[in-house]
Amino acid sequence: MNRKTVNAVIILGVISVISILLVQLVWIKQTASMQEMNIAIQEREDSLNIIHFSEQTHIALRNVLTGISTVKADSADLYGAVKQINPYYFSVDINEELHPYYLENLLKREFYNQNVHQNFQYGIYDCFTDSIVFGNLIQYTEDAQFTQSKDSLTSITSESMKWKKDGHYFTVYFPTIDAEMNSGQSVINYSPYIFVFIIGTLVLLFFGYAVMVILRQKKLSEVKTDFINNMTHELKTPISTIGLSSEMILRSSDHDHEKIDQYARIILKENKRLEKQVERVLNIAKLDKNKIILSKEKININELLDEVKENLDFSQNIKGLTIKLNKSADTESITVDPVHFSNVIYNLLDNAIKYCEKEPYITISTHTDKHHFFIEFKDNGIGMNRESIKMIFDKFYRIPTGNLHDVKGFGLGLYYVKLIIEEHKGNIHTKSTPGKGTTFSIKLPI
Repeated sequence: MNRKTVNAVIILGVISVISILLVQLVWIKQTASMQEMNIAIQEREDSLNIIHFSEQTHIALRNVLTGISTVKADSADLYGAVKQINPYYFSVDINEELHPYYLENLLKREFYNQNVHQNFQYGIYDCFTDSIVFGNLIQYTEDAQFTQSKDSLTSITSESMKWKKDGHYFTVYFPTIDAEMNSGQSVINYSPYIFVFIIGTLVLLFFGYAVMVILRQKKLSEVKTDFINNMTHELKTPISTIGLSSEMILRSSDHDHEKIDQYARIILKENKRLEKQVERVLNIAKLDKNKIILSKEKININELLDEVKENLDFSQNIKGLTIKLNKSADTESITVDPVHFSNVIYNLLDNAIKYCEKEPYITISTHTDKHHFFIEFKDNGIGMNRESIKMIFDKFYRIPTGNLHDVKGFGLGLYYVKLIIEEHKGNIHTKSTPGKGTTFSIKLPI
C-alpha cells in the first residue's frame, strides 16, 4: 500500500466520520425539538387536568360542607371554608360535631358525582391539639366505586360507632395525585447530545486505531522491503565471489596450484560467511516460534568484559577502535546465560562500530543499586533521531540510508538483544543524539 492509497483511505474515512456525525446531530436536533414540543404539550395538558381536578374537588367539598351545614341547621357563612393547601391536599373548616361515617359517605357521594375517581385519605382534626382524631384511606375501584382500604388508620367506619369527639376541621389528601406529580418531577432528562458525544468518541477512537494499524502495517511493509533488499545485497556478495572464484579455478591450468589454492580458500571463506548469514535468519525464526530456554549460571561480568575488549582490541578488521571500561559495580557476579549474554554484548559493540563514521570510541560502564545491575554502552557514532529510536528494536528494522548499502546486516541484532534481555527479566533503554552518538542502558535484576 503506497502513500497515496493510505492518504486516500484516511481522507475518505475522515469524510465518512464527519458525515455520520452531522447526520446524527441533525437527527437528534429534530428529535429534541419534537420532544420539547411534546413535553410542552404534555405539561400544558397536565396543568389543565390539575386545574380541572382542583375545580371538581372544590365543588365536591363545598357540596359536602353544604350538606353538613344543612343537616345541622347551621346558617354560618361557608365562604372560604374550603382551602387548597397544594394540588393534592385540601382543608375544610367546620363548626359542629361531625360523625366520621356520615362525612365518609358524603365524600364518596360527592367525589363520585363530580367524577373525582381517585383514592383519597380524609382526617378529622382537633384545632386545639392540632392532632387527628379520626382518619381513613378510601380506595376507588371500578366495581365497588369507593371502598375502605385495608391500610386504614383506624377501624372500619360504621354508623353505629360511638362518637363524642369534636372536630374543628377535616382534610382530604389524594396520594395518587401526589405520587404522579413527584414521579414527574423526579424524571431526569438526559441531553441527547451526551449520546452523540459518546458515539462520536467511540467512532473516532475506532477510526484512530484503524489509521494507526494501517500506518503501522505500511511501516512494516517498508521494513520488510528494506530487509529483502539488504538480504539480497548480503547474499549476493558471497555468491558472486564464489561464482567468480569457481570460474577462475576452471580457467587455471593444472600446474598453477597456488592460484587454485587461493581461489579455493576464497570459496571456503565466502561459503562460511554465507552459511552464517543464513543461520542468523533461521535462528531468529526459531526464537519467534519457540520459547527461549536459558541456561543461567553465575558469571564474573568483569572477566567477560575484559575478554570482549581483548578480542576486539586484537581484531585486524577494525582500525582505531578504543574501548574504555568503567567498572563501578559493587558486585562482579551476575546470573545470566553466558552464551546469549555474550552475544548481546557483541551485538551492541558491533552495532556501535558499524554506525561510526570515524574511529570508534566506546565506553562500557557498570554500576548497581540494591536490586539491579546496570551496564551502559556509550559510543561516538552517527546517532539516531526520535523516530528511529522508537523502532530500532523491531525485527528487520535498519536506519534508512537511501540507496546506499554501506552498513552490513539484516536488522536482527537489536531485536535479538531486546529479546534476550527481556527473557532475563530485564529491560534496555536507548538515548541518542544525531551526530554525537548513542547510549544503550541494560538493567538486570540481581
